[in-house]
Amino acid sequence: MTGTEQPGDQVGPAVRASDAERERTVARLRDAAAEGRLTLEELADRTGAAYEATARGELERIVADLPAAPPRPAAAPPRRTFVGVMGGDDLRGPIRLAGECTIVNVMGGVDLDLSQATIEGGDLTIRIVSIMGGSTIRVPPGVHVERSGFSLMGGDSVKLPEGPLPPDAPVVRI
Repeated sequence: MTGTEQPGDQVGPAVRASDAERERTVARLRDAAAEGRLTLEELADRTGAAYEATARGELERIVADLPAAPPRPAAAPPRRTFVGVMGGDDLRGPIRLAGECTIVNVMGGVDLDLSQATIEGGDLTIRIVSIMGGSTIRVPPGVHVERSGFSLMGGDSVKLPEGPLPPDAPVVRI
């Protein structure tokens, strides 16, 4: 040590900065300028320094006096849509579902077998619209089902296994 090191300085080889890390630093600088934390001159100087930085430590020093970047909001669960018009579809096997699933039947039907499905996040909402058609939903053991609905000139059925449910059972809303 030479005595000029600052707390947090890395001794040894510096970790190289990537283009993506430089871009994230510049985006953080832009946000800080938009919030009034940096003047336009400071923004220009620091942006230039960020693009010239070769090590992560340099990028960290450029934004050291700024508040931490806010956490990114969680991504919305993906939505899946299945449509049966004058025909149908039979979905079974190791499918992955999360968040929300919509089934539309018009003079046709979609059968959904959840026996081997992976329900990510523990809960799944299935919306079914049936006009002169219908769906059959098969639910595996250990899944709590909340059901409500309306069908016009068609029908939907839910095949439920019998038996007790664990208190932490995933929930499928139909």
